[in-house]
Amino acid sequence: MKLNAKLVIIMMSLLVLTMLTLFILNQFAQNDLVNEIQESSQEISKAVQMSIADLTSEAETSRLTEYLHLAREKGINEINIINSEGEIIDSSDPEKIGKTRELKKLEKGVHAAPRTNGGSILSQRRYEVVVPVIVGDEHLGYVQINMLLDNIRDIQHANFIRRLFATCMVFTVGIALIVFLARRYTEPIHNLVEDFKRVSAGDLSVTIPVTSEDELGELADGFNNMVEKLREREVLEKRLYEAEHLSRVGQLASGIAHEIRNPLNYISLAIDHIRAEMLPCCGDKVGELTELTDKIKEEVRRANYMVLNFMNYGRPLKLRRTLTPYKDILDKVLPLLNERLAEQRISIVIELEPDLPFLWVDQELLRNCILNFINNAAQAMPGGGQITLGAVMGAENKSVLLTFRDQGCGIGEEDLGKIFQPYFTTKDVGIGLGLAITERVIREHGGTINVESSMGQGTTFIVQLPMKPEEV
Repeated sequence: MKLNAKLVIIMMSLLVLTMLTLFILNQFAQNDLVNEIQESSQEISKAVQMSIADLTSEAETSRLTEYLHLAREKGINEINIINSEGEIIDSSDPEKIGKTRELKKLEKGVHAAPRTNGGSILSQRRYEVVVPVIVGDEHLGYVQINMLLDNIRDIQHANFIRRLFATCMVFTVGIALIVFLARRYTEPIHNLVEDFKRVSAGDLSVTIPVTSEDELGELADGFNNMVEKLREREVLEKRLYEAEHLSRVGQLASGIAHEIRNPLNYISLAIDHIRAEMLPCCGDKVGELTELTDKIKEEVRRANYMVLNFMNYGRPLKLRRTLTPYKDILDKVLPLLNERLAEQRISIVIELEPDLPFLWVDQELLRNCILNFINNAAQAMPGGGQITLGAVMGAENKSVLLTFRDQGCGIGEEDLGKIFQPYFTTKDVGIGLGLAITERVIREHGGTINVESSMGQGTTFIVQLPMKPEEV
């Protein structure tokens, strides 16, 4: 509901509530006033009847004094019986008996009595009722009744107080509702201002919950849409920056890699020359030197292969898949690392599931991936430790799970999502392409790679490779 509609409803509700309250109070006041007037009229009638009875009776006893004690509660203050000559022959005030009144000054009916000299300014106005007594054709005298309409005035005063109180209560409720509505709207606006300040400061993680369908809800929804677009724009800007950065680094790295291939080719040719021309002349050391040159040749070939992958990182990979036992791949990789791992006091533990099927992979690329995993694990354990290489069948025997678990320092949560990004590294050496190339190789094989790590407890890489399709 819109704010304007809420305000209109509140004002209309207050108006209806005020009118209804005043109407109900007025009805009660009218009923009380009518009842009081009826009772006062009955008392006046009774007083007149009693006075006429005293006037026409020859009895000397007077009942006015006794009756006046009861009639005062209904406003009757004094009763006088006046004969036709103007003499007060009976009165509720014994001191006035025998006094005379000027008949010309007696006003018939109901009228306001004149103020007495001893009356206070704050005293209420008296009213006088003069009723002539006529029996047959004979005028016997008058009945004079003085009254104070205290009850009626009290009723009017009480009615005024009730109306005033009811009006104040209605407006108090209205003010409370308006204050509540104002605070309900101003507080979210203040929060929104603070959120705008945070966004302007660069914090795009701000999100405002939409809790209503009024103007504030629309404003919050628009704010969230704006922040979402700013996030998308920031992501695009980061991607553009990373793309430009990778392009520049890639161009530089490609040039460096091209220059590295020249000395690698020379080393490879030199090894071939040594093997062909000099090894036959080494006598008893031919076997040892042959093994050494083979390792050098293998390392040069691997380095050259890595340079080719580095140069072709942005190009599609060309997989040369074959069915190969996983143990054979490990047997070609581990001898190249034994000496260095032994120097770091690192041991390799192999846990392969029996009857593990052959892998449908590119041997060269998978060897490089295994080398990357082991090298990273070794760098994470400068004080030594154990690296466990495992392999088991996956779910429903449709894939093979390769695990690489170390006992190193672990990877922080803030870096877990970045380790496969090109050129990201937390080490003092390296260019940050090892895991990026590894992740790309696994993905090109149709597999997946996941990582689990705990600070101070080690890291585990889990590689899932699909089996060879039947139609291939």
